[in-house]
Amino acid sequence: MALAGKIILMIWMVMVLWGALRFAPPANILGETARVIYFHVPVAWVSVLAFCVSLYHSVQVLRNRNPMNDIGAEVSARRGLWVCVLATVTGAIFAKAAWGMYWNWDPRETSIVVLLLIYMAYFGLRSSMTDPDRRMRVSAVYAILAFCVMPFLVFVAPRIYFSLHPDTVINFEGESKLLDAQMKMVLKAATLGFTGIYIWIYNLAVRTERLAREREGYDV
Repeated sequence: MALAGKIILMIWMVMVLWGALRFAPPANILGETARVIYFHVPVAWVSVLAFCVSLYHSVQVLRNRNPMNDIGAEVSARRGLWVCVLATVTGAIFAKAAWGMYWNWDPRETSIVVLLLIYMAYFGLRSSMTDPDRRMRVSAVYAILAFCVMPFLVFVAPRIYFSLHPDTVINFEGESKLLDAQMKMVLKAATLGFTGIYIWIYNLAVRTERLAREREGYDV
């Protein structure tokens, strides 16, 4: 990412922070605590995006055996895992305010734990193999299978079973289906900003991982 892009992104995120804390009105019932959605929802989206990028590179690995695609798959899966942890933590904060408990094994919470375990196993699988080519191919197959499970855990299971997890947050007027215009504006801006941060960190991590592998003598 060019320097100008980084500066714009930093300014954008400062505006998002101001919008989340000051510009958007508090939610009815939940009040100021509902502001966590401006961080929880974007990072949850970024985790899905990161796993999608990992899927793409994993498919490319099976097609062309390019080590750079293996780097892309691993780096994006790692970022997706960490952001998924962040989404879980911010979700627990919201749950404490909404339900009185940080954790109660709601279907959405349970499915996110399963997703975390699946992608943790991905890195366990990678670390168990020493042959670079075999590790690249086996990891790619696992990442593809993991992604096939992800939509069911994130989008399907929480809607099949009764879940306390809200699809929306009650807005200032007390309507349960719609967010205020200001809330929508801040949420969209936050989602765009966190996506930009992911792209920035992803590109930096890919370059770092490539240098690390070259230093270890791998052909990339």
